[in-house]
Amino acid sequence: MRIEKCYFCSSNVHPGHGINFVRNDCKMFRFCRSKCHKAFKMKRNPRKVKWTKAFRKSHGKELAIDSTFDLEKKRSVPVKYNRELWKNTIHAMKRIQEIRAKRQNQFIKQRLKAGKKLELKDDEKEVEHHIHLIEPKVTVEELYNAALNKTKQKLQEKKKLLEVESMDMD
Repeated sequence: MRIEKCYFCSSNVHPGHGINFVRNDCKMFRFCRSKCHKAFKMKRNPRKVKWTKAFRKSHGKELAIDSTFDLEKKRSVPVKYNRELWKNTIHAMKRIQEIRAKRQNQFIKQRLKAGKKLELKDDEKEVEHHIHLIEPKVTVEELYNAALNKTKQKLQEKKKLLEVESMDMD
């Protein structure tokens, strides 16, 4: 059982699924769904259609060059069945998937770093432009001093009131 790749979008086409188109020169094109088949018939370029893998790779959205992709290539040479070979192959496939996942995650993080830097610069510019909207930060000491001054003023007012009352009584 062989899982083929869609000619247009590069997704997997399982046996019994999709559409096969055979051209007059006997070249076979496999499509995963009618969307891909119709786009091919309209002579669209997969590198210019945003939802295809070819577009993502050509525009730097996905990892394009990696040694793990070499192991995914189609091989037409038959190999005699050997249990040990199958066991090693499956173990290697799992390991390659792990390596590919790590590299893709690293690639995505690297790609997003540039966007974060630009976002930070934009935020800094916005803060500089609207600095008048930001209130200065008040420390605990300043709050304590302000409260102390208020209480002192209240005490002084009470003293003045008491003095005025005592003068009135005299």
